[in-house]
Amino acid sequence: MADVIEEQPEAIPAPTVVVKKSRAGLWIGLTALLLTILLAAAGFYFFQQLQSSQSTEQNQDNLKEIEIDKSLNALHQQIADLQAQITNINSEMTGKDNHFTQTLADFSSLHEERLNNTKKDLEAAISGLQRQMSKTRGDWLLADAEYLLTVANQRLHLVGDVNTTREALEAADQRLRESGDAAAFKVREQIAKEIALLDGVAVPDIVGIYGSIQHLQDSVENLAVFLPHAGKQPDQNNAANSNLAEQENGLISSVARQLKGYVVLRHTQQQVDAILTPEEAHFIRQQLKVRLEMIEIALVQQNDALFASSIADTRLWLKKNFAENISTERFAAELDKLASIQIRAQFPDVSGSLKLLKDIGRLRIESDKTAPVTNSTAVNNSGDAAAKTGQP
Repeated sequence: MADVIEEQPEAIPAPTVVVKKSRAGLWIGLTALLLTILLAAAGFYFFQQLQSSQSTEQNQDNLKEIEIDKSLNALHQQIADLQAQITNINSEMTGKDNHFTQTLADFSSLHEERLNNTKKDLEAAISGLQRQMSKTRGDWLLADAEYLLTVANQRLHLVGDVNTTREALEAADQRLRESGDAAAFKVREQIAKEIALLDGVAVPDIVGIYGSIQHLQDSVENLAVFLPHAGKQPDQNNAANSNLAEQENGLISSVARQLKGYVVLRHTQQQVDAILTPEEAHFIRQQLKVRLEMIEIALVQQNDALFASSIADTRLWLKKNFAENISTERFAAELDKLASIQIRAQFPDVSGSLKLLKDIGRLRIESDKTAPVTNSTAVNNSGDAAAKTGQP
């Protein structure tokens, strides 16, 4: 093989075949790439949409959770408010319960106190009835006499009724006489002294004095007011005096001497500076009547101070506003008589018999000590003495 060397012909280069590439593959590749991009974009879009939807749902869920939390917080707040209200209501109920309990306790104590007081009053009334039922006729007469003596003191010192006081004393003396109690002798003796004291009391005639004051009121219209007023009748003496005042001084004196004994000239310290109207003159007379009514009120009340002051005021008003004439002088004289009257006399003390009767127990003891010893008592005492000394 080595020796045979064949000469190989030289290789003929093959002809170059130019293959023309088709553009369809390119378009397919581009289309595939575009589709891939579109699919990727669509996927990314859908992925974004999915994420956005998930985020929206998550946000909605978060909002719902927030709303739920707010609702829960509001519910918790309402529950807290309700608990606070319940606590306040419980405290109020506790306070009212305590108040009602205290009120009930106070009412119970008050009711119990009233029951105790009523029980005491009933016991006192029952004991009083028992004492009244155990009294004898003499005790009743003594109690009646004590009441009459109390009435006598009240009528004399509060009202000044001497006649009723005397009748009450006499009735009390009659009750004591009927009782037959020996201890009442001193009381009856004191009653006799008090009746004698009442006999010496001068009781003013209230009715007569009142009638005199009424007569003075009726005579007020007949008094002449001092100052001139419309409707006043002119006096002849005043007319003569006015005519004399117009003449000369010498003529006045001569005429005055000639008219001596016929004309009375009176001088007064009061100045006549105005002429009264009929209403003013009527008012002056009514004021005098009012002062007389004050005297009547003092007379009925038996108030000596008011009686004297009212008379003095009436006398002053009379002197100031009324002319000096016979009617005025008589009126003033009647007022002087009233001023000399003492309405409430100095009444004697008639409480001695009442004091003695209230101390009837001591009088009974004294009467028992001073009572004469009977024969049987003397014999018993002598026998007891002999037994003590051993003599027969």
